[in-house]
Amino acid sequence: MSSSGSTYGDIHRYEPARESTAAAIAIVVLTVIEVIFVFLFVFALVSGWAGTEFGNMFVGAILGLILLDLAFILALYRKEFLPDVMIVKKRRRKWEDLYIDSDDVDGVELGGGEKVWDTLKRAVYPYYKR
Repeated sequence: MSSSGSTYGDIHRYEPARESTAAAIAIVVLTVIEVIFVFLFVFALVSGWAGTEFGNMFVGAILGLILLDLAFILALYRKEFLPDVMIVKKRRRKWEDLYIDSDDVDGVELGGGEKVWDTLKRAVYPYYKR
């Protein structure tokens, strides 16, 4: 579904999410695996496995698996259950964010007064209101 509006904030393209059953089942299975990994990680910390030579690597590997599993859950959720929406944004020229006008692209001398201060404010905070 597309709209022909070109004003700032209009929805340009909207594609609804697929919401497949296979993705929902995969997310549930990955969540159960995530809970098992978290339980194993907490048990390893409480039991003191991190104090041994190979236990420290094992606890680190469990933590890595927890984060990897969480990444797969979030990627599946984003791909299957969130709609694809493109909105119209304001297009800016390359120099517009950093400089006050196109004549100042090469810079100005330091100590030039109020205009230099505005240029420095624009460089530090590019979305400075005019």
